[in-house]
Amino acid sequence: MQNLVIVESPTKARTLSRFLGSDYRIEATMGHIRDLPAKRLGVDIEHDFKPLYQVIPGRSKRIKELKSAASSASSVILATDPDREGEAIAYHINHLLGDKRDTKRIVFHEITPSAIKQALDSPRSIDLKLVDAQTARRILDRLVGYKLSPLLWKKVARRLSAGRVQSVAVRLIADREKEIENFKQEEYWIISGEF
Repeated sequence: MQNLVIVESPTKARTLSRFLGSDYRIEATMGHIRDLPAKRLGVDIEHDFKPLYQVIPGRSKRIKELKSAASSASSVILATDPDREGEAIAYHINHLLGDKRDTKRIVFHEITPSAIKQALDSPRSIDLKLVDAQTARRILDRLVGYKLSPLLWKKVARRLSAGRVQSVAVRLIADREKEIENFKQEEYWIISGEF
């Protein structure tokens, strides 16, 4: 039986295949596989801001393929990117696979044989603090931008996104514009003298 290694990108999967050999099967998720729904808020504000994740449309087939590969693997190794997005993807994969075995999480910061070997020699569990950080960021983006983005689409251009950063920028611009509009010109003098 092969070990299943799950990464995010097909390019990384091909590179790892060359390093790891026939004992490993490498599959890619193609990025996120679950997200908040596109057509509604997707955050239960009445119950501690619980995110209401769903499988991203078009990803069901990929999930079935990953489940099939996991069912015939001797172990599952999650090797998504070493940032909070990668940690969240690993968490969602683990959740959707429903794997009751001890799934391993590895991280590496360079794609070299020595870095991969070192990562495989020191697996860890999924870092839930990083997952929570990504979840909080995603929820905040949704709460701030969900109602503001359609306004941007009408007033500026389609497909613009108003997240937590963009919303603050829009607010700064709007506040400055109000200051300019409300400015009342007053004559004043500065008189200086030497005595």
